[in-house]
Parts: sequence; C-alpha cells; structure tokens
Amino acid sequence: MTDVLRRGRASLAFSFFAQGVAFALLVTRIPAVQDRYGVSDALLPVFLAAVPILAGVGSVTTEQLVKRIPPSRLLRWSQPVVLLALLGVGAGGPGQMAALAVALGVFGLAVGALDASMNMLGVSLQRSYGRSIMLSFHAAYSLGGILGASLSWAGAHWHLALWVSYLPVTAVLLPATLVGSRWYVDGGGVSADREERGQAQGGGVVFKLLLPLCLVMTFAYIGDSTVSNWSAKYLKDVLGSSEQLATVPYNVYMVTTLVGRTLGDFGVRRFGAVAVVRLGAVVAAGGFAVVATAPGAWLGMLGFTLLGLGLCVLVPQTFAAAGRHAFEHHGPGASDAAIARLNIFNYVGFLIGSPLVGALGDAWSYRGAMLVPMVLVLVTLGYARSFAPQPDRYGGGHERPRTADVGRGSNGL
Repeated sequence: MTDVLRRGRASLAFSFFAQGVAFALLVTRIPAVQDRYGVSDALLPVFLAAVPILAGVGSVTTEQLVKRIPPSRLLRWSQPVVLLALLGVGAGGPGQMAALAVALGVFGLAVGALDASMNMLGVSLQRSYGRSIMLSFHAAYSLGGILGASLSWAGAHWHLALWVSYLPVTAVLLPATLVGSRWYVDGGGVSADREERGQAQGGGVVFKLLLPLCLVMTFAYIGDSTVSNWSAKYLKDVLGSSEQLATVPYNVYMVTTLVGRTLGDFGVRRFGAVAVVRLGAVVAAGGFAVVATAPGAWLGMLGFTLLGLGLCVLVPQTFAAAGRHAFEHHGPGASDAAIARLNIFNYVGFLIGSPLVGALGDAWSYRGAMLVPMVLVLVTLGYARSFAPQPDRYGGGHERPRTADVGRGSNGL
C-alpha cells in the first residue's frame, strides 16, 4: 500500500513538472510566436486572453466529467493534448493565424482539464498521506518552469525555430507522462462508486464555503501575473536597469518560489496551514512594498525575491483547503468539484492582474500600481482561518498522520 502511494506521488509530481516545462515554453516565447505568425500588437491580447478563458471552460467541463470519469484518466489524456498543442503553436508560419488560434484554443481547454485533475489527485493523495504534501507538487511545477524558461532562453539565444525548440521537449515528455500515468492514484482512500461521487458533486459544494478561498486564489494570481508580466518592464523603465538585468527578476522569482514550496510542507506540518498562509501573505505584501519604494534595481530585485517566497505557498494551500473542507462536509465527489470550481479563479486572477497593473501604471504610476496587489494580498490575512482543518476530521491545530485506505491506481480502472 505504501508503495502504491509513493509511486502515485512520484508520477503526479512528474506530471506537475512536465506542465511547468510546457507552460513556461509557451509564455516565455510569446514575442517569437507573435513574430512567426505576424500577429499585430492590437490582436495579440485577444490571443493571450483566449487561453485562460478557455482554460476556465476546461475546468468547468472537468467538474462535470469527473462525475463519470476518474480524474486520473482525464489527466492521463489531457497532458498529451497540452504537449501536442504546444507543438502545434510552433509548427505554423506567417499568415496561418487560424492555425495558431486552433492550437492556442486546444492548449487552453486542455490546460483547464489538466490543472484541475492534477490538483484533484494531489489533494486526494495528501488526504491519504494524512500530512501536507501539496506544496511539493507545486515545487515540481516551479522546477519545470525554471527548466522551460531556460530552454526558451537557449532557443532564443541560438535563434532556433519554435518547432525546433518544442519538438524535443514533446518527444521526451509525452511518452514519459503516459508511462508515469500508470501509477496515478485515484480516490484518496475513499471507496465510492461513480454514482455516489456524481450525487455528491451534483448537490454538495456550497459556493459560500468556497468564496473566501476563491478570493485568495484570485489575489494570489493577480500577484503572480504582476511579476510575470511586469517585472522586466518595471526594472528597466522605472528602476533604470539594463535590458539584460531586467530579465533577472522573473528567474529569481521562480527560484525562490521553488525554494519556498520545497520547504513549505515542513512549515505546514510544524506550524499549521493558517500560520503558513499568514506568513506568506505578509512576506508577499512586504515584497510589493519594497518593489514600489525601491530606489534602484538591486533593491527592486530583493522585492521580487520576497514575492516568490511569499506568494508560493498560497495557491497550493488554497487547493488543499478547498478539497479538505468539501470532503469533510460532502464527501469525495464534492472535493473534486470544489477543486475544479476553485481552479477557475486561477485564470480569473491571471486575466485581471496584468491589465489592472498596466492600466494603473499608465493612468497613475507603476510604483503606485504595485501597491494594489500588495493590498489584495494583505486581504488574504482576513481569510486565513478558512485554511484551518476541522480538528475532528483532518489533523488538529497542526496536521497529524493518520492511516487511510488507498483507492485503486488509474491503471486498474
């Protein structure tokens, strides 16, 4: 039984890693995609907004599909689609914007299903382990993001065509994820047939229960999208750095995100999720304050470093709390449904964050714009109690190990 859990955990971590690589390869080569297809500056935001919107549709669809199909099966087949769609983005050429639209549309829909099903399996595995392991999965995602960004840098440095950059990655990751999917573990230790799960999902999840966590997820991704979309411009245009130095903050942010998530599970086990979320919110707010007031580039980079350490814990803990609360109140099916619904606010935050900071920067100042995500992250402190487990159901003030039966691996379904 322990071996089943360990294999399930390792295979799921690799899935998170592969998704981090794929997503970074796409978003860090947007300028190259624009140049290859001849997309105008006016049309580019439409293409970029379509991806998270369709990902939200994919997440909503996943909520319905898991009433009949195990999350592991959705993950097994959505991940190859994401990788093939990435390759499709790189395969087109000038004037083929319809092909680009199709590839990005498929990528968005598949990413929504992939993100939702990955986090469903992560939460159910954490429930089986009886202790915090959710941050370790997101650490694998951060590691994949660092590798993907590094591969993108190499492709840009050597002036490689997009398909040349994407093909080797797809050729390696696609079969590897398919093989690894044999060991995914469904169920989180709860035996419930598909009909029971469907009934639990159909009427169980009360949006009022999820609302605080949905807001935290939105605020966290507003902060994250601010860093990913505006850190380079901010350092160069506001703090006067060189163009080369302006590329550093996002890499620093990703590295500190990896460090924070690698260590975060130990913090949750020792101090509890509420304390970790509060600390993360305070550190992230401090990071935005440093960025907004920094007199020069090096202090600005310190601010982005703090942002990585603070924001990195919020999203994994939000998924974990949503799944746990829904499971405690309504059973296993409700846990999956809650995660699918919560996942939508990942994309809501991403859609809001970048335009919000850009509009405020143009109308006011970019320094002032950085104070808005700072305030939103601080609002998270008011919702920190939503991350507390029920003492009689899942851990105590801190988490306690417990024994749980393990559902069948996906290869047995």
